[in-house]
Amino acid sequence: MKLLVDMNLSPRWVGLLEDAGIKAAHWSILGEKNAPDTEIMAYARVNSYVVLTHDLDFSAILAATHGEKPSVVQIRADDVSPDVIGLQVIAALRQMTSELKDGALLTIDPNRTRMRLLPLHIKPLDET
Repeated sequence: MKLLVDMNLSPRWVGLLEDAGIKAAHWSILGEKNAPDTEIMAYARVNSYVVLTHDLDFSAILAATHGEKPSVVQIRADDVSPDVIGLQVIAALRQMTSELKDGALLTIDPNRTRMRLLPLHIKPLDET
């Protein structure tokens, strides 16, 4: 597995992940800093990356497009520094490696980790 670290996360994530044996690259090295999320998703899909982000837009893109890839890992915490939540993220990545390779949305917050397989299916609202 290799991770594409989104612009909204520090480049320090790359070092932490690589120290844990996980290949990673920060988007600032791979593409334009102001690229739209759709471009980042397309790059990740074509180049077999899992996107690591703090941005909810990536899960919205997956839901809207019924995308099966790339997998997305969302960190949902007030402090997203690798020093604070990095070990929890690494543990979740190791535990969910198989699902992330197949296509998943993994959400990590300080209290729990949730995983949904792709494509995402949104339940219609009941009209009552």
